[in-house]
Amino acid sequence: QVQLVESGGGLVQPGGSLRLSCAASGRTFSVNRMGWYRQAPGKQRELVATITLRGTTTYADAVKGRFTISRHSTDHTVYLQMNSLTPEDTGTYFCNAEDFLTEYWGQGTQVTVSS
Repeated sequence: QVQLVESGGGLVQPGGSLRLSCAASGRTFSVNRMGWYRQAPGKQRELVATITLRGTTTYADAVKGRFTISRHSTDHTVYLQMNSLTPEDTGTYFCNAEDFLTEYWGQGTQVTVSS
């Protein structure tokens, strides 16, 4: 099992920035990819960004150029730097980890972009 704990969410004004963190524990040696997803009220959960063990990243078109996913060099902590936030970025952000058998989810952290 892999446990994921997110932090860093909150309320921010449009144009502002937030940095989310996801700390992984447990059988982290089996994890080969981690990422962030988000879910807005009344909408389906969607991919935001992912990063592999080798550092290969992918981003949703809606966040390219504004969000950056990164990984701590020695453990399975993953970060999501979010800049130029808009109200459309509001939602619950979930950390995700995958191994060869299954995937794991954190409890989520709320991000609200509002003036």
